[in-house]
Amino acid sequence: MTGRRALDLDSPAVSERFRLFNFTRRDDHVAYLWVLRAMDRLRAVHHVQVDSDQVAAALTELSELYEDVPTLDGNVRSRLDALHEDRVVHRFDDASRAGNLVRYRNRQSVYQFSELGYWAYTAVEDLLEARIQDANLSRLVFSDILEDLKALAAANRAGETEQVYRRLSRLDSVMVDMGRRSAQFHVTLGEIVRSTDTSPDLFLRYKNALLTHMTDFMAELDRYLARLGRAVHEVEDTGLPALLARAAEADERPFMAYEERLDEWGRRWTALREWFAADVAGDARAGELRAATRTAVSGVIALLRQITEAQRGGVNRATQLRHLAEWVWGAPDTAAAHALMSGAFNLRSARHLGGAHDDAEQISERATWWDAPGVELSISLFRTGKAPTTGVPQPVRANAGARVELRRRQAAERAAEREAAGRLLGDGPYDRVLDETETRVLLKLLTRALEARTVVAGRIEAASGASDTVMMRLSPSATGSTVATTRGVLHLPGFAVELGPAARRVRGAS
Repeated sequence: MTGRRALDLDSPAVSERFRLFNFTRRDDHVAYLWVLRAMDRLRAVHHVQVDSDQVAAALTELSELYEDVPTLDGNVRSRLDALHEDRVVHRFDDASRAGNLVRYRNRQSVYQFSELGYWAYTAVEDLLEARIQDANLSRLVFSDILEDLKALAAANRAGETEQVYRRLSRLDSVMVDMGRRSAQFHVTLGEIVRSTDTSPDLFLRYKNALLTHMTDFMAELDRYLARLGRAVHEVEDTGLPALLARAAEADERPFMAYEERLDEWGRRWTALREWFAADVAGDARAGELRAATRTAVSGVIALLRQITEAQRGGVNRATQLRHLAEWVWGAPDTAAAHALMSGAFNLRSARHLGGAHDDAEQISERATWWDAPGVELSISLFRTGKAPTTGVPQPVRANAGARVELRRRQAAERAAEREAAGRLLGDGPYDRVLDETETRVLLKLLTRALEARTVVAGRIEAASGASDTVMMRLSPSATGSTVATTRGVLHLPGFAVELGPAARRVRGAS
């Protein structure tokens, strides 16, 4: 996962790029695919910006070579506009293409692949071109990697900048290809193993070639792994910072700054190093690939034994399905046949859940289920199909111990605040550092005083705030005042703090 730049994208950027694949979810997605293929055909002959007539002509040429090309009946322009909305292509207005006044009055649009749109199109084409026959583990690449590592160390030691860039670029391309091949091979192998229940002939046809291929790959990897690890360390001993600096200097990508290229090559070297150089944390990725391949060989041998025993005994998944089909055909009625199939395949009726949004006005009535936000549903409704209820009111439980503890804490806090107020009144707030309790008392008094101040004739007069033991008065001051606390210095610009005893309130007799 080292160097995967896709992991750095946030959710809005990921959603914006997924929008490029909207053409694959349309009802006529095959027609959109052939329109993009026609644009790619024109791009290959250096026609970057094309209009709808040129795309239609390219589709006609493709229809002469392939039978599956659909007939669009003059709807090429609408398809191109839809691809423009999905940001797969850019649309420009080119009045120079108008040959007469009528065409000039109409909109003359030309279209061009967007950069990300072309990546999306090629990703779809790569998916459609994927074949099970392409899966393989390249065992001949290890000798080339070892040769490139030795040449890279020699070039870095001699200070050959361009040679360092060539060798490092080649190594990076080879490592990316090897990682892709290994991932594709093990995924394909898992697919073959999973599908052998219904088609064991395919597995038996290629079992010998498959086992030989994996065994030769592991033998070649065991022969080169130690030497590749030493070669990686030899390259680093020649000076890794200088190596990356030379590669970044010779890199000719104009849209990246030198620091970005340097960081990019650092990530690529880290990924290459993790393949062959084992560290304290664990084994190298090549060792993990060797272990995974060895496990796959054991699984293939076990599956081969299972298929052989099943064919010898005459009972396998195919015979079980045939017997089940005979039972269903011989069922007395339709209900019994449905019950038999449900029991055999563990089929249950679909349970659809739905609910109303808290604020239905925020959701458009034309919004589809795909685009509308989700609604929270309770677990009881999902599991049992019953809506949740509040239930029987529970009796109120009195906790006398907790109340006593709360009262004790409140009394202790009040006593501490009274003591702190006494220290403030005796020592004053200046020329010393107030502790936590004194700061809390001062802030409470300051809040009350600021809330009670008034504006007279456009000026703020003095304000005061009091507690049961001390009173604060804010007097206007040109220099202001500062109070030091354990959390920092409190600045009061334009005011001075005066503290005095709070006036006692005498209850009058009626």
